[in-house]
Amino acid sequence: MTDYTLPAPRRSWLGRAQDWMDARGRGAWIAATVLAFVFFWPLGLALVAWITYTNRWSKDMFKMHRHTHGCGRMARHGMAAMRPSGNSAFDAYKADTLRRLEEEQEAFEAFLQRLREAKDKQEFDAFMEDRARAARTTPPAGTPEGSGAY
Repeated sequence: MTDYTLPAPRRSWLGRAQDWMDARGRGAWIAATVLAFVFFWPLGLALVAWITYTNRWSKDMFKMHRHTHGCGRMARHGMAAMRPSGNSAFDAYKADTLRRLEEEQEAFEAFLQRLREAKDKQEFDAFMEDRARAARTTPPAGTPEGSGAY
């Protein structure tokens, strides 16, 4: 059988430079930032923005970036939670716990919805009571006040 896999797309020089810097770690990014500020401060500012945006300040970033290609830590852990561990007892426990947590979340969301509806009803009833009280205290239209009519 012939393997018809396509070659990996060639990255631009900027992408290759980024990979090279990632391989050398956080210190390389800091050194590049300092040098950029020394020679051309707008480039240094842009580099600080880029490092902050891509989370290259954290120590974990370099380990995570090489394996997930920039995906966040939460996405990586979220996908790991869905994979089977190989231990059937643990997988059954995990599935049962996740199912129970989903049911509790649905019940809690339903409770919050009922709470919102009860609060809305209470506010509406108070509004209607205030309106009815105001209607009882104001004189009807057409009878002038102070005319002496009883």
